[in-house]
Amino acid sequence: MTRISLDPPRTFRYRLAAWFTRRKFGAELDPARAMGHHMGVGTASALMELQVLRWKAVPHRLKDLAVMATAVKIGCSWCVDFGTWEANTNGLSLEKLEAVPNWRDSDLFEEDERLVMEYAEAMTTDPPTVTDELTAALRRHLDERQLVELTMMVAVENLRSRFNAAAGLAGQGFKDRCEIPRRGTEGART
Repeated sequence: MTRISLDPPRTFRYRLAAWFTRRKFGAELDPARAMGHHMGVGTASALMELQVLRWKAVPHRLKDLAVMATAVKIGCSWCVDFGTWEANTNGLSLEKLEAVPNWRDSDLFEEDERLVMEYAEAMTTDPPTVTDELTAALRRHLDERQLVELTMMVAVENLRSRFNAAAGLAGQGFKDRCEIPRRGTEGART
């Protein structure tokens, strides 16, 4: 049950934003619907998200895993749902995405991916538990520019996940849109 109504005033600015999200994602996004009660907040959030899309120093797979580890740590079901769809769209396998909650016990992840998820969890812990040793290990895989981008990506996901979790937003079925190959048909043409 949501704690913020998903039926905001249908102002011109809201209707324009709703049209954009329907066109881009096939549905109005519940966080945008909740923020529609305060279009200043919604507009600022949208502008920030447009800038985040321009960050290209860190490979998508690492950013997507950092986002997922953060959303899982916070417990944001909306973010896990949407993040699964988005990361899968970026090329990350569903098998890997579904292993994120138990990444320490999985052999699916490379060293850099494990470090990124550990870093995301350490940043998300309250208070943060990032250590010099963890940062030094990350520096074996990322330069300073990439480390700044990764750190801000985790901070942005903390903002998103904490808003969405506090608002009581649940998944919207984005994960269900992911392409799941049928057994025995991977690579086969139909």
